Amino acid sequence: MTTPDCLEHIRVLSERHGLLVGAGTVLTVEDAKEAMAAGAKFLVSPCTDAQIITFCRQHDLVSIPGTLTPTEMMTAHRAGADIVKLFPGPANGPDFVKAVRGPLPFLRIFPTSGVTEENCEQWLAAGAFGLGFVASLFDADDLRLRRFEAIRARAARMVGKVQAFGRPNATSTPAVVASS
Repeated sequence: MTTPDCLEHIRVLSERHGLLVGAGTVLTVEDAKEAMAAGAKFLVSPCTDAQIITFCRQHDLVSIPGTLTPTEMMTAHRAGADIVKLFPGPANGPDFVKAVRGPLPFLRIFPTSGVTEENCEQWLAAGAFGLGFVASLFDADDLRLRRFEAIRARAARMVGKVQAFGRPNATSTPAVVASS
């Protein structure tokens, strides 16, 4: 919601067949209403807000609130969050996810910072439900210089690594989200 003209971008992208579009940095229920009206199907936030989670549940939207600690993760889970975003990612990210999932294996932890093409398999092996490639996908120089082919190529490699990782005993395929 901090990107200029984001609602128009969501509107245009949500009209594409086969593309699931969401909104990030959703901070208020009003943001959630606007994003939903524009066509967003999932809402991501840097923090946990029970009102936004409730709004998502009432409107069949996937809620992905931001959490950092196990307590915040449980609070979001108990409020009805579908997935808990790990934000910001700790320096020992994969080890942290593995440690948290030990006593809380039902949590769908979705790290979004600190996830790179080089370490994505470590996050998945630790039990991350999905991954958000953000800064590592959208290189500032590539954006500034409009090198969109470089971003596309990096995205393809990232998706390929996630798909190649596989999850023979999982009930779902790991998600890949790109947001800014």
